[in-house]
Amino acid sequence: ENPHKDIAVLSFEKALAELDAIVARLEKGDVPLEESVAIYERGEVLKRRCDELLQQAEARVDKITLDASGKPSGTEPLDVV
Repeated sequence: ENPHKDIAVLSFEKALAELDAIVARLEKGDVPLEESVAIYERGEVLKRRCDELLQQAEARVDKITLDASGKPSGTEPLDVV
């Protein structure tokens, strides 16, 4: 069973908040080694979730196109780098 399956439904904000909490715990340095490995692994899954949600958001963002007179004429997909 996947111990991190709950991450697949987290919002970006919740995943990022949990990732920040994991980083803070690891930076303190008072977490036992076995627990450090476990929360580091969870942090990796959280990071992937955040990356996935950001890519989805970028794909949905449109940029406004302007006509020759500078007035908005529509939208087109944002160029994702």
